[in-house]
Amino acid sequence: MKTVIIGVLVFLNAHFVFGQSTKAPAYPLITHDPYFSIWSTTDELTASPTKHWTGADHSLIGMIEVDGIIYRFLGKSGDNYETIIPAGDEVNYEALYTESNPGENWMNPSLDDSQWKKGLAPFGNNMTIAKTAWNTKDIWMRRKFTLKDLNADALYLKLNHDDDVEVYLNGEIVYKVKGWTNKYIYVPIPEAAKSKLKTGENLLAVHVINNVGGAIMDAGIVEKVTEKPNPKLQTAVQKKVTVNATQTMYNFSCGKVDLTLTFTSPLLINNLDVLSRPVSYISAKMKATDNLLHDVRLYLGASTDIAVNTPAQEVQATQYSDKGLAILKAGTTSQNVLKLKGDDVRIDWGYMYVAVPKVAGVVQSITKGNDLSNAFTPSANTNLGGKHLTLNTLVNTGKVGSTTKEQVFLLGYDDIQSVQYFQTNLAPWWRKNTTTIENQLAAALTGYRSIIQACEAINRKIYNDALIGGEQYARLCELAYRQSIAAHKLVKSPSGEILFLSKENFSNGSINTVDVTYPSAPLFLVYNPDLLKGMLNGIFYYSESGKWTKPFAAHDLGTYPLANGQTYGEDMPVEECGNMIILTAAIAKVEGNTLYAKKHWKTLSVWADYLSKEGLDPALQLCTDDFAGHLARNANLSLKAIVALGGYAQMAEKLGEKQTAEKYKAITKEMVKKWLEMAADGDHYSLTFNDKGTWSQKYNLVWDKLLKLNLFPKEVYDKEVAYYLTKQNAYGLPLDSRKTYTKSDWVVWTSVLASRKQDFDALVEPMYKYATQTKTRVPLSDWHETTNGNMVGFQARSVVGGYFMKVLEQKLKTK
Repeated sequence: MKTVIIGVLVFLNAHFVFGQSTKAPAYPLITHDPYFSIWSTTDELTASPTKHWTGADHSLIGMIEVDGIIYRFLGKSGDNYETIIPAGDEVNYEALYTESNPGENWMNPSLDDSQWKKGLAPFGNNMTIAKTAWNTKDIWMRRKFTLKDLNADALYLKLNHDDDVEVYLNGEIVYKVKGWTNKYIYVPIPEAAKSKLKTGENLLAVHVINNVGGAIMDAGIVEKVTEKPNPKLQTAVQKKVTVNATQTMYNFSCGKVDLTLTFTSPLLINNLDVLSRPVSYISAKMKATDNLLHDVRLYLGASTDIAVNTPAQEVQATQYSDKGLAILKAGTTSQNVLKLKGDDVRIDWGYMYVAVPKVAGVVQSITKGNDLSNAFTPSANTNLGGKHLTLNTLVNTGKVGSTTKEQVFLLGYDDIQSVQYFQTNLAPWWRKNTTTIENQLAAALTGYRSIIQACEAINRKIYNDALIGGEQYARLCELAYRQSIAAHKLVKSPSGEILFLSKENFSNGSINTVDVTYPSAPLFLVYNPDLLKGMLNGIFYYSESGKWTKPFAAHDLGTYPLANGQTYGEDMPVEECGNMIILTAAIAKVEGNTLYAKKHWKTLSVWADYLSKEGLDPALQLCTDDFAGHLARNANLSLKAIVALGGYAQMAEKLGEKQTAEKYKAITKEMVKKWLEMAADGDHYSLTFNDKGTWSQKYNLVWDKLLKLNLFPKEVYDKEVAYYLTKQNAYGLPLDSRKTYTKSDWVVWTSVLASRKQDFDALVEPMYKYATQTKTRVPLSDWHETTNGNMVGFQARSVVGGYFMKVLEQKLKTK
């Protein structure tokens, strides 16, 4: 018999089955959307604080007390700082500044600065952050502050700068570096500078040089707070970690009790109501190892940093009861809904909740900071304001013996309003029937067993389907599943259409980028094409509403979470037209009808016409691999246009548009002939039509094979694959001959061109090696260096959904 105790931890905004413990770049714990996303970035769950995908601490702490001995099994206390003099993210302080060279003594207290201007910090050229505009190359700031005492010990400079910076304290150098940071960093203040501090007036002087692009300058001083040691606290012994599509499972030894800790984010791709519900489960299963009974208590602490963009933001936390639940609630006091946009940012609106059934043995409290020394001696605080608070839930599970006892917590985030869509704020999908979060919590609790069974079924299906590519390939797909889905937000448009909007994580923060949708698509084509439609609908609307008037598809809909129109600085006309047409053709192929294509036929026809004129020999422009720079006469981009037109002709034929179908069949036939001539380069095909002796992955060709367009001879695939196998490095096939870095999603697409399993395996195995051996400990990066396996850029992006291309090939074999 199994005893089950249900608890709930909710943050409202808001079997990678290896059979044995294995490594991942980062381990997904809570994964729902771009804001509600918590990961462990170390192999041992207790070796580091849990983090948001951007790297900011989103701390969860778990501990178990067994017969009076405390074991920590989840998370680690992160750094905590107390303000000495605030930076501009806390207080818009006034400082003196000049943009004209003040001379070499500018940092000395004795300088006459009476002619300097006054301004509020931060200083910069992005006025959504800055309070004083700075648009020149240099800026010098002098900030005077008063200290009443010198008792502070571990002093740190809190600094945000773009670009080069030098900082002085009472004339003594503190920090000097070339480069920039897009966030606040904490720099230890050297003893020589610290010794210059005095009671009374002091001077912090900063000089920043803006070499190009963004500009920011802000600085303060903080004291690092050291956690009080707890002599009773031990670290649980982690024995194993297992990751599957929807779950991450850890096994621990905690003295005489074994603990199995399972994080389940129920991203049921075929059940949108559950997928959109902002609730995850943490299950703690406990069993004695000696057949005796043991007194056990469980503690779960959640930092209110989960509900802020930066720890400097004020929050308010309170405790109340509703629907039979004891609830802790916390959120920022500002609640600036949908006011913050960008890439390396976190949500600072909505509320986080920690809830458990209101029964005996449960105690909740709110404390300041991350001091765990009294976690099992709860505070009496039930209403508290401040910064960097902790929401504490302590559960007395009673006696634990040889019968497994389970404690379950639920985690979620209600963002209230998720995105802005052409000036209209849209609530999350789960609110579509005006349901409340309390109802969602109740549904999650009531449905726990059935939802876990559904997750286990999805886990088996994802793994078994991917075995078509072998064990290592299946593991890659499992690792990609949650990451890809959780890089989107599911909402309903004002007209009632599904919108599944991606965030371009750490590659500029765009929302609904078409060339991010394109590589992500295979996962959704296999398991729920409606979600892919939700990735295309907004782009179609943008053109069909007249808001986007160009004869090609837009690149994006804005900067997340504001989808009010393209914000990327340059168009990708051939790229995005090709992507939209190919993906619409793929939907038609998967669904066995052209209903979706028919709905958007006029727009598709405009884009097809554009490609027929501009696609064969593309002018100098960017493509999805924009990080590699502009390229004219791009052979792989040309392939995209040709395959897109082949897909358009295929759809036209199914729609009964015989004349149009014949026209575009003729066009593509002629384009293929010319492409084979222009791209020919001996034993392979070149990167560009005019640069022989070059090469590139022709991953766009995979759609010719999967859609059964039969535009290119099989010999083209075979020739390219044979050549690729001569160009591989330790961690994979480079993207092209220009650099040694690669994109893992494109490598998997390229591998599907192979007609022999050994060739497919040869291309995929280095991707698995990268995923399990990389030293870059972040949610899976799709852009890495093939010589050493290090990340080059990007992380936590949806494009790893492209790993499912082999699974999609198998699905389409019968279509």
